Amino acid sequence: MNKIYMKRLLIVLVLVAVTGLSNAQILDPVKWTFTAKKIDAKTYEIHMVANIQMNWHLYSQSQPKDAIINPTAIAFNKNPLVSLEGKVKENGKMETYTDKRLGISANQYSNELEFVQKVKLKTAAKTNISGSVEYQTCDDKKCLPSKKVTFNLALK
Repeated sequence: MNKIYMKRLLIVLVLVAVTGLSNAQILDPVKWTFTAKKIDAKTYEIHMVANIQMNWHLYSQSQPKDAIINPTAIAFNKNPLVSLEGKVKENGKMETYTDKRLGISANQYSNELEFVQKVKLKTAAKTNISGSVEYQTCDDKKCLPSKKVTFNLALK
């Protein structure tokens, strides 16, 4: 009878663990929106907006030399009808984080961060611009693995 009790207990524990794991919330502290804003006949601004949950941080594209965080990287897929004008700009309130104990620092943002890339059409044609944003987020206790989101926007 002891063996039967132990088997039942083991089955119950496994079921509880599986149920708990299946209901566990996947952390996703950044929500992205992507838009294309027409500036003139052939010029657009690509807006990539990160809405960051409270107590989480998203990292700048440029980091200090002592940083160990993965900087945000934005890549645009090649399109022969589109040229990128300048570099991706960051609009938000940059915070400099310093951990003197570990001897590291990071350029980070809280709440909201907007990346803006100006693009120009080489000819007056309808086309799309696509790419990806690879980023890492941390709170005061943990960092999540890098994540990549893709986008595809119509330029009309």
